[in-house]
Amino acid sequence: MSSVGSKDPVEQLQAATKAFDFLFDNDVVQAKVAFAADDSPFHLVGMAACVFLEAALGMESAQMAEASKLLAQAEMASKKQAGKARNSLSRFPEGLEMEVLNADAVVLLGITSALSESYLGYLQCLYSLNNAHSKFTKLYKTVFPNGLDGYTTPAASPGPSRKPSQPDLREVASAIKPSLRPKASMSSISSIPSARKGSSFFGRLTSSGSSTPTTPIFPEGTPLPPDGPIEDLIVCGTAFGYGLFNLVFSLLPKKIQSLVGFLGFKHDRNLALQALAVSAAKKDVHSVFAGLVLMTYRGIVLLLSGYQADETYILRQYTAIVDSVHARYPNGSLWILNQAKIKRMSGDLEGAIKVLTEGLEPSKKVESKAFRQADTMLVFELAWTYLSRRQYQEAAEMFIRMTELNNWSHATYYFLAAGCYFSTGNKDKAQELLDAVPALMGKKGQGKVGGKPPPTEMLIMKKLEFYEGKAKKLGAKQIVDCIVISPAEEIGIFWNNHARISPETAEAHILEWSALTPSVTIQSQYIPPESSSSYNQVDLATPDELAIRSLLLGLVHRSLSDFEASRKFLDDAAERHDKVETSTWVGGVAWFELAVLDLKEVEAIERSSSRPEPAALRSQWLQALKIANEKLDKALGLAPNSVDLSSRLDSRITMLRDEIETKRRMLAESKP
Repeated sequence: MSSVGSKDPVEQLQAATKAFDFLFDNDVVQAKVAFAADDSPFHLVGMAACVFLEAALGMESAQMAEASKLLAQAEMASKKQAGKARNSLSRFPEGLEMEVLNADAVVLLGITSALSESYLGYLQCLYSLNNAHSKFTKLYKTVFPNGLDGYTTPAASPGPSRKPSQPDLREVASAIKPSLRPKASMSSISSIPSARKGSSFFGRLTSSGSSTPTTPIFPEGTPLPPDGPIEDLIVCGTAFGYGLFNLVFSLLPKKIQSLVGFLGFKHDRNLALQALAVSAAKKDVHSVFAGLVLMTYRGIVLLLSGYQADETYILRQYTAIVDSVHARYPNGSLWILNQAKIKRMSGDLEGAIKVLTEGLEPSKKVESKAFRQADTMLVFELAWTYLSRRQYQEAAEMFIRMTELNNWSHATYYFLAAGCYFSTGNKDKAQELLDAVPALMGKKGQGKVGGKPPPTEMLIMKKLEFYEGKAKKLGAKQIVDCIVISPAEEIGIFWNNHARISPETAEAHILEWSALTPSVTIQSQYIPPESSSSYNQVDLATPDELAIRSLLLGLVHRSLSDFEASRKFLDDAAERHDKVETSTWVGGVAWFELAVLDLKEVEAIERSSSRPEPAALRSQWLQALKIANEKLDKALGLAPNSVDLSSRLDSRITMLRDEIETKRRMLAESKP
């Protein structure tokens, strides 16, 4: 291993970049060997980022601890090196690249804490972000004295839903390729005023009322050197860190954001996405990470927000960035994963399964080089995709396979697999898995993040107690005999797994759940008339079960655009909230889904051939947006910290509110 300073910084950066190429193309073993070959800050941050990705994808406590340790070392090393001369002309202050690396380490430390999806983890994340915000402020003022707009290309066809300055990622993504990267001089960039200055927390801090750059000014006549690897790292890394900082904060639950209002944080998500797009347009390693963040964000919004103001736009942007990075790293599981997600979000579930199964083939051939944690994500996505198609046997096998690939909450995987086997009719296998779950709860090295079990395990623990209580009351010998709704389908509510299913799947769900006794009192075109008004056995014997059935029926009826029946079922689930004893999360989720329903219903009217006049349609939209926001207030009020997976619902509410505001802007821009 060479010592710090024994090599030229540019050579060290280029060597670290090659190590990242191995990582992005799934050869994590060779990547770690390359990172370990030098102890430069570039390599230290690279190794820390490598382990961070493993920890983030695998959700394993041991690796999260190792990632935190390495990130702390990288932070110290980059801080020590900051300010040291590079012995070359540059338009940036000496050592600024080390400040970028230092900020990288700080914000990744924060994200590691937030991965727990617990309020304590979010608070720890905010502590790190508070430490990082001064660093990003300084970097932003230095690197982007006149804002970001000069670095991006306006969308060719942005539509009314997003700000015109929001870049078209089809252009930005293609710019990732070095041969296509646009050149821009500092003078041309400096001369473009920023229309966004002062619009965010950072904008206010950096708006000095002067257009004079804070970067060093070369004497007149001195040729301005072209951007080299160091300069590219500074620009790309600053845009990445700035965008990531804003985006992470904007996605934290509202309750957590309100706790730190005194710190002065105010996010601007559109500006965050713009900054990430600026980074993605470069060729530094940060560009790939920026692309990954954009992919992840687009996928989360498509999966969890429930409604998108302009889904076509999101899919177009998402597809462009995925295609570009995948072209550079064809073996990379992360890019394959996002290709599958795009197909799933577009309704092509069969295509998604094909992409995922083919993506898992290389890891079987070269196991020693496999990026195990990335491959795990392919298996996890495959399990949920199978479940959304009611391919229960295949889904169960994938959930069990997860226990062979990582150490995160085997209790959760077993519980999900048990639900799948229950749906196949294999009750013996389901009971066997359920019997194993308690011993796996809170098991050392499995699931715990920050010393606490994951939120799913807390929910499962309560659910098992519920089943045991019901079995005791009915005199049943085993709890599987008391289950009537698959636990996997129930947990699927939190993954919004019923939103993009096929009509055939939705109708099969309706037939199954409406056949349970007591019979449903709400009718729809998909529910067959009762063959008999009497029944010998009551399947749903508790308010919890009745509420969950109504919630599920409301979701699948909405996927079939039967909005009237969907509303009745969701209303019924919300009304049963006061009587629910164990599944106290139902009320908040029901109100959230009712808000989504309001938006989906007007969206369907807008797309219909008999759509009303523009003025009338606009009025309908404004009313729906208002009512949806009111329902989100109710959902938030029913999701205190004590409710299972409340932080996930909180984040979903935040995302949906953003989509509501986007639609409101669209309506304002289209007003005659």
